[in-house]
Amino acid sequence: VQLEESGGGMVQPGGSLRLSCVASGGSDGPYAMGWFRQSHGEEREWVAAISGPGGTIYYAAAVEGRFTISRDNAKNTAYLQMNNLSPKDTGVYYCAAAKTLLTRERRWYEDAVSFWGQGTQVTVSS
Repeated sequence: VQLEESGGGMVQPGGSLRLSCVASGGSDGPYAMGWFRQSHGEEREWVAAISGPGGTIYYAAAVEGRFTISRDNAKNTAYLQMNNLSPKDTGVYYCAAAKTLLTRERRWYEDAVSFWGQGTQVTVSS
């Protein structure tokens, strides 16, 4: 499965961005999909996840209420709508996928991810 992210860029604090991730090449879909991010000098952290059918969604506490994950299975695409962005949201955002959404304590860990995108940069700065 190949994952291609788009939609990153630079935005001022309080602004919004929408990331997209197109999945291709898989035969066992729809795959569970989600987003991780990595700030400079920090470890990669999970942001949000959505099950294959889209009925189960989880968010990291740092983004809940500001970010919305969704998907369009007809387009093999997952989205991350990010609102009220702050400089702390700056980083490279990676799309991730797996056959099923396996979580522990409502969190999606990297060891449950099978496929990764290359990442897209999000910069929040005035």
